[in-house]
Amino acid sequence: MLEGVIMINESARILFINNAARKILQLSQQDYIGKNVVDTIPNTRLHIVLKSGKSELDKVQNAGNVKIVTSRIPFFNENGKIVGAVAVFRDITAVRHMAEEVTDLKNVRLMLEAIIDSTDDAISVADSNGKITLVNRAYTKITGFNQEDVIGKMSNVDIAEGESTHMMIAKTKKPIMGHRIKVGPMKKEVIVDTTPLIIDENFVGSVAVIHDVSKIILLSRELEEANRTIRRISARYTFDDIVGDSHIMRVAILQAKKVAKTPATVLLRGESGTGKELFAHAIHNASDRSSHPFVSVNCAALPEGILESELFGYEEGAFTGAKRGGKRGLLEEANGGTVFLDEIGKMEVGIQSRFLRFLQEMEIVRLGSTKKKRVDVRIIAATNLDLEDMMKEGKFIPDLYYRLNVVPIFIPPLRERREDIEALVKNTIRKLNQEYGRAVESISSEALDLLRNLPWSGNVRELENFIARSMINMEIGEKMIKISHLPPFEIPRKYSSDISTLPARTTLKSAMRNFERHLIETTLKSYGGNRTKTAKALGINLRTLFYKLKIYGIHKEKEA
Repeated sequence: MLEGVIMINESARILFINNAARKILQLSQQDYIGKNVVDTIPNTRLHIVLKSGKSELDKVQNAGNVKIVTSRIPFFNENGKIVGAVAVFRDITAVRHMAEEVTDLKNVRLMLEAIIDSTDDAISVADSNGKITLVNRAYTKITGFNQEDVIGKMSNVDIAEGESTHMMIAKTKKPIMGHRIKVGPMKKEVIVDTTPLIIDENFVGSVAVIHDVSKIILLSRELEEANRTIRRISARYTFDDIVGDSHIMRVAILQAKKVAKTPATVLLRGESGTGKELFAHAIHNASDRSSHPFVSVNCAALPEGILESELFGYEEGAFTGAKRGGKRGLLEEANGGTVFLDEIGKMEVGIQSRFLRFLQEMEIVRLGSTKKKRVDVRIIAATNLDLEDMMKEGKFIPDLYYRLNVVPIFIPPLRERREDIEALVKNTIRKLNQEYGRAVESISSEALDLLRNLPWSGNVRELENFIARSMINMEIGEKMIKISHLPPFEIPRKYSSDISTLPARTTLKSAMRNFERHLIETTLKSYGGNRTKTAKALGINLRTLFYKLKIYGIHKEKEA
């Protein structure tokens, strides 16, 4: 028998035990006949059945390292007296493991079905021949077909126009993305992404995710509106965020604060990276329009046609692809507030003339309309181009220039205000500590001296990027930026030949001293020995220049 059998007498001593019982209970081959069953068999209940006279059928219990199902039955004589008991049992350890695995698989299957049904995208699964084996609830919503309509049928059963990606993959075994077809009786347009299913290197089918294009279009419109909202509320900087205590920077800030209290048009001039947008934000927030929209437009980022429709808006049907119901332009959205036109020099001449008319009349006309609408906006423009030269070349309309150049504010490049570098570095460290989750506290004087002598053609933006890379080079826990943390930088071309002639084993400190000495000598010579002008050009004070002239042994050529 495959079942184990143990029989005892009325004294609970073993009368019989078969080989299957020995194997299941992992008993030795010694003779157990006549021994007490309680002392021999772990977890036995035969003695309890012997005492109670009640059968125990199909009971599951542990017997050592195995799990068994057992039935225990008492024996009675002709007088009804209990004379023994027998246990018949089977090892169900493997069966139990299989049952648990089946239960786990069932739970996984139920979970996967719940996940698949929870998505808003339709999902269909096909076998290796292209027959549909599984679809989710969203599939019915998008295609109109339920499970009974498609399961077991070829995957083109739901297609109104186009080719089944399941059947295409059954031939090619390669994924297909962005396939556009029409499905269901309503011929709904969808986009299908389908990938092959490979198990143990064997192709077993494919899974398709079906996106409703109408929902994608709706999401795109919502994203567009969100972006427009962000532009409306993006004036987040104030004059407190502008770092700079140099004389020329204080002049620029003072001009900006004065004009902020007026409705005058402002033209911010300066190289790329000097902080023109920062000034625009600050002027708006310091004005009486601060509670109204601030709309930022990059004239260089949009082609002429799109920029015109974005600024002035359009009516329904004004052009192919125009949104139903039309759209308000950014000038209309900014009514009562400020419009910041960045890179105004990149605005095409065609739209310059229309924008000039707007500035003259403060009225807009949407594309496709003849109706004028008056708006009240304050214009702040910015450019890093030479508008005067552009006027001479016919690339910028003179009347527009004079309309914009009511209050010009020149924002100086970083090389002309080197005394601000230390404050800019400290401010950047504070910002990046938050962004990077670091705890950098300072920068060494040697590293700061090096930064003061770099050309900074990219201005403050370049300096911020330089500090960011320096902090990335630091180890976690380091508190001070040192020269060793600074990323590689380009030596100005006019000094590169001098640097290249240095001995191969020159230390960094020695090379920097040589470079600084050469820079001071060259600058002093270019100003005819005038120390005041030299100090100003180098971005250091006169006392520092005197000190450096002394330690380098440089003699003046002409009294200041």
